[in-house]
Amino acid sequence: MAPRIFPSLICTDPLHRLDAVRELEALGVDGLHVDILDGHFSPSMPLGLDTVRALRQHTGLPFDVHLMVTDNEFFIEEMIALGVERLCFHVESALHVDRLLQRVAAAGIVPGIALKPATPLSVLEYLLERIDFVLLMLINPGFAGHRTETRVPYAVRKVAACRRFLDSRGAGHVAIEVDGRVDFDSIPELVAAGADILVAGTRSLFHPAGTLGENLTRIGSQAATGWTARKRDD
Repeated sequence: MAPRIFPSLICTDPLHRLDAVRELEALGVDGLHVDILDGHFSPSMPLGLDTVRALRQHTGLPFDVHLMVTDNEFFIEEMIALGVERLCFHVESALHVDRLLQRVAAAGIVPGIALKPATPLSVLEYLLERIDFVLLMLINPGFAGHRTETRVPYAVRKVAACRRFLDSRGAGHVAIEVDGRVDFDSIPELVAAGADILVAGTRSLFHPAGTLGENLTRIGSQAATGWTARKRDD
């Protein structure tokens, strides 16, 4: 199965978000990646709940929600009320991880766990029966807009290690989602290493050198190259 592509909503023009969402929907993207930041766990707040609620009324695209917050319980309930399709939260900020995952799944939402770059994969050991995907941050949460913030040098290595970790524990069905500085050049190696879902932002889908349609085609081509290499190595 070819990797899925989720455009990052926070990378759209704040004054023209609905137009961008409609164009993305017309292009046939797999869903929208929706970052919810509280200004505490992460230092910025690019999307408010009211904006997310409003957009939800104007698109049928699945919402892939990534919570970067300290009060996970509050925001999970807000997302359940919105009827989002996918949701992950950070293990680093959750006190009762297992209970929260059960709550998400009970609401009919696909549950996942997000990890900051330096968080070891061992924290997933007792969560594999509860999750359908792992989101690996390739930059520090909330710093995507900082030009000096680069992808961590061990990004590809961690994706590959995560795929081995999952497969070795009989959890090969758990998808790996990668988020942060996913650019055109890195897509083949990230997919080859084990990435199943690409969060596409300013370094790829919203790159100013091309239109959304042109960039999406290029992402698909790069992902296909990585997928071919991955299947060859299996």
